Amino acid sequence: MLNITKMKQGEEGRVAKIEGGFGLLRKLESLGIRNGVEIKKTSAQIMRGPITVQVGNTQVAIGYGMARRIFVDKIKD
Repeated sequence: MLNITKMKQGEEGRVAKIEGGFGLLRKLESLGIRNGVEIKKTSAQIMRGPITVQVGNTQVAIGYGMARRIFVDKIKD
């Protein structure tokens, strides 16, 4: 299990755990990110910038602080 910031571009994973309070969970839920959902990291900025992930057919950008609280199990191809 690793957080999204540690994933490489193009890697896929299934959300296993989200560490955070009610506000963070509600915000991520509105973006479609919740436990059990498959996501793909599409891009990241250097120096702790925003991270873009694909959830289903939608791409969303989340901040580095939020991304480091989302833990995934990598999907083996």
